[in-house]
Parts: sequence; C-alpha cells; structure tokens
Amino acid sequence: MQSTTLYQQILGLSAPWRVVNVDLNLPGKSVQVRVEHDGSCPHQCPQCGQTCPGYDSGERSWRHLDTCQMQTVLTAQVPRVRCPEHGVRLVQVPWAEPNGRFTALFEALVIEWLKVATIKAVATRMNLSWDQVDGIMSRAVQRGLDRRVPVEVRRVGVDETSFQKRHEYVTVVTNMDDGTVLHVADDRKAQTLGAWYQTLGSDGLARLSVVAMDMWAPYIAATRQHVPDADQRIVFDKFHVAKHLGEAVDKVRRKEHRELKAADDDRLTGTKYLWQTNPDTLGKRPIPPELLARFETLRSGTLRTARAYALKEAAMEIWDDTSRPEATASWKWWHGWAVRSQLEPIKRVAGMIKSHLTGILNAIVTGTTNAISESVNAKIQKVKRMACGFRNRDRFRSAIYFHLGGLDLYPQGVTHSNS
Repeated sequence: MQSTTLYQQILGLSAPWRVVNVDLNLPGKSVQVRVEHDGSCPHQCPQCGQTCPGYDSGERSWRHLDTCQMQTVLTAQVPRVRCPEHGVRLVQVPWAEPNGRFTALFEALVIEWLKVATIKAVATRMNLSWDQVDGIMSRAVQRGLDRRVPVEVRRVGVDETSFQKRHEYVTVVTNMDDGTVLHVADDRKAQTLGAWYQTLGSDGLARLSVVAMDMWAPYIAATRQHVPDADQRIVFDKFHVAKHLGEAVDKVRRKEHRELKAADDDRLTGTKYLWQTNPDTLGKRPIPPELLARFETLRSGTLRTARAYALKEAAMEIWDDTSRPEATASWKWWHGWAVRSQLEPIKRVAGMIKSHLTGILNAIVTGTTNAISESVNAKIQKVKRMACGFRNRDRFRSAIYFHLGGLDLYPQGVTHSNS
C-alpha cells in the first residue's frame, strides 16, 4: 500500500480532499503529509452551508498523532469563499476544528491525557508548550458548554471554594442529583449567584425543590430574591452546623487550656484533636490507650470544654429526629441550654442556629445534606493541588468545568473512551 493511500485511510478523507504526498524526514524524526483540495468541486460557506464562489486560499498546517514516534504534520492550501450573507470565510476541513492548529484526533488524545495529568506533564509528554495544551483544554471546555443541553434541575448545592490563599473565592453550583458542576463564577456575592438563577427562567426556578448551602448571607439573600418560597427550599445541612459547633468547642478549649497552664495544670495538653473527632470513631483511630482514657475522664468532668463538647454532641443528636415539630422542640430545648451555659462561643452559635432554624429543619425533615457539594469542593482542591495553584481565574474555572462539568469535551466526530 502506498503511503498516500495509507494516510488517506488513516485520516478518513474523501473527495474533495486527498493526500498527495508523504515526506518522511528520518534525521528530523518527522512526517509531512500533504493534502490537497479538488478545485473543481464547489465550495460551501462553513457557517450556513450555502454553495459560494471561491475567493483565495492559504497555506495552513496541523499537528497530527505521531507516526512511529515521529512528529506528524498535515499541510494544505485551504480555500476561502465569499458568502453573500457572511462574507469571506475559510472552508472547513474535515480533520480539524475551525481555526484549530491540531487535528481533531490529536486534540482528543491531549484531552484524554489531561483527565489524568497536569498541563505541564501533558505538555512535556506531547512536546507542546504550556499555552498550547491550555488552549486545547479551554477549547474543549467551551465546546462542551456550547453543547450542554439544559436540564430540569431540581436539587442544587451552592458552595464557595478558595481560588488563592488571600481569601479569594469562586462560587460553585452543583447538581446534587448527578454531582456535575453547573456554574462557576468569581467571588461569592449575592449578584454572583443571582446571575445564575436568572438563567433558569421562571419555570426553572419554580422547579427547584432544594438549595443546599452554608449560612452565607449573600447566598441566602440571592436565593430569597429569585427562588419562589425560598425559605422552604433553603437547606443548611448538618456538616456546617457541626463545623460551627466544633469551632466553638475549640475556642472554649483554647481559652481554658491557657488558664489551666497558667496554674500548672496540663489536663488539656494534647487533647485538641480528640475534642474535634466524632465520638463514634474515636475507638477506631490510632490513639494511645492512656490518652483515650484521659479524654474519657475529661469529657465526663466539670471543665468548661466538657460542657461545650456535651452541647455539641446533643445538637448532633437532634438530627435523628424524624418530624418538624419534634426537631423544633428539641432545638428550642437545646437553645435554652446553650444560652444558660455561659460559654460565649457556644452562645454565638446558638444565636446563629436560631436565626437559621427554618433551613436546618428543612435539612432534618428532608434528610438532605450538602455532601455532594463538599465532595465536589474536595475534588476541586485536588485539581488545584495537582496544578500547584492557579494565578488566573479563567483557567481555574476552565479546569473545574473540564474535570467536573460532565461536558462533552471532544471534537465533533471523534470516537473516544468514557474515562
């Protein structure tokens, strides 16, 4: 089989395109494949498909999949047409996306690599620049977003994730039914989330049955502004309540530990981790038996830290209530206990719980958690660690969509794996 025929079949070309020459450069470890267009065939506008007269042509080249470890490049004189409606347009070639510098098969391979490796690693492996690989990722994401079909979203999780260390965040909206990221936007302001709500339209907003989030006032305000009957749909899950209570316990512990140390009392030394651990899992942790025994004595004692811990654990048990009236009564009882505790960090959390009680009750009654959003956040942080951070917000958003958006990333017509 002639080399031109071989590449004609490899590229899947048919009239009016054909391979006319294959130049093998062994010293340079490269293969040059020349493709020509049959000038006698009519041209079509790539935008509307209308047959148009030719205008001119220009030399273009595309990186293709390597041939026996040799870099392979396609070259062709690509015609331009003059469309009465759209003006002068470059004819679409069948082996690459519009305005691309790589063949579709090559971009698909890079996309596969990017799913499991960093841009830098893929650039090194494929002998590309960092910007070239980043461009392939960005085009893949834009392609996927353009193809995305609107879905009837019913349960969403709203969370913020850190962009950089200086308290810079992006807002991430997740479909809680399949775990895909629906929206990523700068900062965590009310208008940020509100802009996404506006894309749903009145019907889409009416379909929302659950909006799970933490107790961030701008998110609450945006949801109340846009979502009908928002207070019955907003959910504050157990994880965030436990987080606030855990932080309150730690504040009590730190203050009491300083006071005890000043009096040469080391009872709380080395126990920070134990007060933050779920008691059901303490016995499964690699904790020295003598430390575990000391902690059991402390938690049943009279220290302020023990009282704060008891309040936290009592609050967690309320999540086992099965009805709104039962849970309401339990929280009322707990709030009274917390207020009388004389533990200021606990009292502040009690006030926060009281002012957000409707959303907490919604979570208890429906059994809804924001675990999907927390899982997505953890995956985003993994992507960020792999990339050693992001200096550019656009690239951070692109990476989130690429890995977690559930998008169809591949060039049109390319068969690929579902990995």
